[in-house]
Amino acid sequence: MEKRISGTTGLFTLLGSPVGHSGSPAMYNFSFQQQGLDYAYLAFDVKKDQMPEAINALKLFKVRGSNVTMPCKTVAASLVDDLSPAAKIIGAINVIVNDNGKLTGHITDGIGFVRNLKENGVEVAGKKLVVLGAGGAATALQVQSALDGAEAISIFNQDDDFYQNAEQTKNKINEAKPEVEVNVYPLADQEKLKSEIVDADILVNATIVGMKPLDGQSLVDKSFLRKDLVVADTVYNPLKTKLIEDAESLGCTTAPGKGMLLWQGAAAYTLFTGKEMPTAEYQAYEAEQAKVKQ
Repeated sequence: MEKRISGTTGLFTLLGSPVGHSGSPAMYNFSFQQQGLDYAYLAFDVKKDQMPEAINALKLFKVRGSNVTMPCKTVAASLVDDLSPAAKIIGAINVIVNDNGKLTGHITDGIGFVRNLKENGVEVAGKKLVVLGAGGAATALQVQSALDGAEAISIFNQDDDFYQNAEQTKNKINEAKPEVEVNVYPLADQEKLKSEIVDADILVNATIVGMKPLDGQSLVDKSFLRKDLVVADTVYNPLKTKLIEDAESLGCTTAPGKGMLLWQGAAAYTLFTGKEMPTAEYQAYEAEQAKVKQ
């Protein structure tokens, strides 16, 4: 790495907490080298209350762009200079592009989620989704699914600050796509969760449960799952969360979070560089690295 970094190397970053598990640095740095781009990508552990300073630092150090991860996506949207049309609807961002000091926020999570399902043979059009979570990524995939023709979306969240966000998302979808039925329920109501999953097509975990240090945990009792249910996760480290493992043991079609990371990252890469990310090459590289570790 040090051999290719010079005084002209452009910097890209990841902001959020935790970030030590992130696969983004490896993905972007591989792609930069693959295409001969003089860029480097680093992750920085930043808490929500530190985001104003971090945003100022992007300008001060002329960082070319940044990804934003949990739990900072919503607050970041309030700190940049402008928002893309989708980001304005969703109220959260996961990409910041620095155009000569003007920071514009974008959201690619929803695009990555829908593409990940499609890569696993699943379309959202005409489907009922049960989504756990109401943060930035959850909101993005809920809105994108509605825009792409989902029939109904049931949102479950803890009774915390994000519960109101879920209610706001319901209102936004009702305004943009009134034909989509959207309901919001407290996650503590396990009987309601069970009954909503019964006639759902797709179940999605869009919380941090399953991610380190919460790996080995799931918000959904295995008895709620069934073979013809599609189960997706936004968590990508570990590669398979307990929810995904439970679903696979029952024969469910699954869409782990690693695919969502890849495809939302590919969309962000184009915003950063104006080029298509070499996804096939990166996937081949990942597979080779996995063999080496075995």
